[in-house]
Amino acid sequence: MVGFSYRKGGGCICSPRERGRLKTSTRKHTERVRSGSSGNAATRAMLLLFTVLAVAVIVIWGISSRRKANAQLSQETRELAIPTVTVIHPKRGAPQQEIIVPGDMQPYTDAPIYARTTGYLKSWHADIGARVKAGQLLAEIDTPEVDQQLQQARADLATVEANLRLADITATRYKDLMKTDSVSQQDVDNANGNYEARRTAVESARSNVKRLEELQSFEKIYAPFEGVITARNTDIGALIDSGSGGGPTRELFHIAAVNRLRVYVNVPQVYSPHIRSGLKAGLTLTEFPGRHFEGIVVRDAGAIDNATRTLLTEIDVNNPSGELKPGGYVEVHLKLPSAVTTFTLPVNTIIFKSAGMQVATVKNGKNIDLVSVTHGRDFGTEMEIIAGLKGDESVVINPPDSVTNGEPVRVAQTQPAAGGIR
Repeated sequence: MVGFSYRKGGGCICSPRERGRLKTSTRKHTERVRSGSSGNAATRAMLLLFTVLAVAVIVIWGISSRRKANAQLSQETRELAIPTVTVIHPKRGAPQQEIIVPGDMQPYTDAPIYARTTGYLKSWHADIGARVKAGQLLAEIDTPEVDQQLQQARADLATVEANLRLADITATRYKDLMKTDSVSQQDVDNANGNYEARRTAVESARSNVKRLEELQSFEKIYAPFEGVITARNTDIGALIDSGSGGGPTRELFHIAAVNRLRVYVNVPQVYSPHIRSGLKAGLTLTEFPGRHFEGIVVRDAGAIDNATRTLLTEIDVNNPSGELKPGGYVEVHLKLPSAVTTFTLPVNTIIFKSAGMQVATVKNGKNIDLVSVTHGRDFGTEMEIIAGLKGDESVVINPPDSVTNGEPVRVAQTQPAAGGIR
């Protein structure tokens, strides 16, 4: 053990050997202290580095997570922006030999009856619904002015006939006097000229009498053909204006021939090549359930109507009993000589644009493909498609007007095929 002694005044009294040992011990202690300080600095540097790395990792992870979230949100937004549609497959109709088109029944002959003279209605003999024969009396008109004019014309005729007889006698006498040179040739010529003038005046007066007699005959109105009276627009005492007076006149009666009727139908353009004279047609009416009336195609317009794209066709049907009423609605069944394959779609699948009638189909289950179609008959809630479809298309129900070609869509549901065989 090393001992130390201290002297007064604070100094240390030790031997040289002991001082050497003390210096050595002090130096070692200093080295240990320095070595400890260096270790602490390295430790702090390592901790700082780890902290920076941790912060960087957290920042990078946060940025990456946010980018991933943004990408996922964008993807979800794009997916939500794609409309979801419900599609339906068109129903293929059976090969048809018959089409049904609406028709309008009209009388075979139809005519309004006007008066040809002016007066007051004296009597009428046929009311609405009356069946009349050709030449049957319908009404009588009282025409006092015409009667008076006829009397005056007859009196004028008698006057000119008397003048003619006198001129004839004078001309004959002058001819006889000419033989004895009792009169001049000029007198003879004057007598003959006066005779000819009187004869012409008689012919004129007779024509006037005949005209007034015919006008008087118009006091009685006759049926021009066999038919039924469908309107009576006058009554006893009513003022009657001549139909040839040039002013607005009102018809007295309206007559229609109903023993045969004309039925007019508008046949769609696609069926027009099969319409021929002699083609048989069946007629059905709601007021005669279960009954069919036979008709025959007699003529067509020979041209397609630009507005409706149809061919106006006339069908004649016999109506001896008068069961069918002119002006009525009828369904006409036309049996075509060849079949036409059609499809049926609900009306809420049809798009009407300036380019024409279209439907929106889903191509490859992803994108919209607009297809132009040609319609046939309209069944109310369904539409017949006669051109433009193959039958395997997926047609969008209730497509928006803004739908465009190539627009992405998502198919949510496929409904059963539309409609049925017509």
